[in-house]
Amino acid sequence: MPLQAVVKQWYLALLLCTVTWPELTCAQTDEIQVYDAEISTPGRFNLTWHNNFTPAGRTEPAFPGGIVPNHSLNGVPEWAYGVTSWFEAGLYLPIYSLTSSGELRFDAAKVRALFVVPDAHNRTLFYGMNFELSYNEPHWEPTRFAGEIRPIVGVHLGRFDLIVNPIVDTDFTGGIGNLEFVPAVRAAWNIDGTLAVALEEYADLGTLDHFKPTAEQSHTLFAVIDYRSSSTRGLEFGLGRGLTPASDTWVIKLMLIHDL
Repeated sequence: MPLQAVVKQWYLALLLCTVTWPELTCAQTDEIQVYDAEISTPGRFNLTWHNNFTPAGRTEPAFPGGIVPNHSLNGVPEWAYGVTSWFEAGLYLPIYSLTSSGELRFDAAKVRALFVVPDAHNRTLFYGMNFELSYNEPHWEPTRFAGEIRPIVGVHLGRFDLIVNPIVDTDFTGGIGNLEFVPAVRAAWNIDGTLAVALEEYADLGTLDHFKPTAEQSHTLFAVIDYRSSSTRGLEFGLGRGLTPASDTWVIKLMLIHDL
């Protein structure tokens, strides 16, 4: 089946879920992805379209006035430009949600700066650092501004990849007590040059100075399929299962990737 037909079927399935499943949930995030230190070719634009839907999970907002995750779809077009072989600039606009009542909301905008070791794909050990700054609507985040620092460390061992993103989030309202530790890990097996399968784990452990009790931490394990039809286009599909009471039970993610 052509890639365009596969993409269309998956996206229609996600939209159908949001309008037909009456008692289901979604995590409040625009991007579910482990960074692998690969960036756009210098002088080239790239578009990654993120959409995340949770077919079973939490029924309360993360904070008063926030979007209820239940039965909502979150997404964003991520616009990226390769500035040099080691620097990529990015813009997330618009970040949006389709709520359980069918209301379309515009949530936020983000800018990012990604610094990596050049030619990461061909290195055994690769690394980088990503910085993000977001401007948020009150229903998306309790503070107007928020930020992310995302270190990237990984290894390519033949067909096997292991990548760690020990992410730290901040709302700029305090010191270390307000730095949230939200790490992500990916273990992947590259079947051939176009197809890979992976396990990814995303967590929210609490602040750096005080981790939450295990039952209050969020841990979600994803089974992921990556498909690249060429060097310029592809998709990533994942099904996630929550592992703790504080996690959404099921999460679906879909990323469509295309160089412009």
